[in-house]
Amino acid sequence: MIEVCAADAIPAGEGIRVDGDVPVAVFNSGGTLYAIDDTCTHQDASLADGWVEECAVECPLHASCFDLRTGQASGPPARKPVRTHRVVVADGIVYVELSSDPAAVPTAGSLVPS
Repeated sequence: MIEVCAADAIPAGEGIRVDGDVPVAVFNSGGTLYAIDDTCTHQDASLADGWVEECAVECPLHASCFDLRTGQASGPPARKPVRTHRVVVADGIVYVELSSDPAAVPTAGSLVPS
């Protein structure tokens, strides 16, 4: 598991980026913590910099939205989902257990500015 931060360090409606082999974003949506891969599957943008509403995050680059519970993209331009990860809070500290599923990363063709 990856230690992220103190449980009260992520304000409601916000997210933080956790750097690693595959960057992860941890979001607080209405007091519930969610973790997803941080990189938008459409183009290389940090989802932690996006806007959280309900249980979704909107990518700051081209407005693709991802469900924080499932990782599913809600529509173009992103078509592929992001991975979700298990969040554990123990003794007031947030931890993320990374999914063993393969990561969906932007393809070379999607890195062309749109």
